[in-house]
Amino acid sequence: MNRPTGTDDGGTRGSPRLPRRGQGQLESQVLTVLRSAGGPATAGWVQEHLDGDLAYTTVITILSRLYAKKAVTRTRQGRSYAWTPASDEAGLAALRMRRVLDGERDREAVLARFVSALSPGDEARLRALLSPAAEGEDADEGSGGPGDSGRTDDSAAPEG
Repeated sequence: MNRPTGTDDGGTRGSPRLPRRGQGQLESQVLTVLRSAGGPATAGWVQEHLDGDLAYTTVITILSRLYAKKAVTRTRQGRSYAWTPASDEAGLAALRMRRVLDGERDREAVLARFVSALSPGDEARLRALLSPAAEGEDADEGSGGPGDSGRTDDSAAPEG
C-alpha cells in the first residue's frame, strides 16, 4: 500500500525534521513533569507542562506505559485519572534493567558480562552496594532475612 508523504524527499522539505528521541526519553520527561506537580496530576496538566507539542493521546499513551511498568500510579478523577509518580528516574532505569534481565535465559552470563563491562569506579560502587547485602546473607543464612528474596532459582539447585 502506497501512502502519500507530501514530499518526494522523505519529508525534509519545508519544516525541518525533529531528531528522534532516545529510548525512554519521553517517559523520563513525563516523570520529571509529573514529579514537579507536587501531587496527583491529570494528563492534560502534564501535556501543558511538557516542552514541545505532544498530542494529548501521546501523553496518555506514555502515562499508560509507565503505569504498566509500575512507574506511576493512578486514581479515578471524574471520567479520567490523576497520575502520581511511583518511581524516580533511577527507579525507572532499574525497572528497565530488571525487565531485560528477566527476559534472558542465562541470568548468570548476562550479569557476568554486565559487571565485566563496568568502569572501575562503577564496579567499586556496585561492590559497595552489594557488600552490606552479602554480610546480611551470611548472618541470616537460611532464615529468610534481608538477603533472601524468597524466590527459588532452579539454576542454583544442585543437580542429582
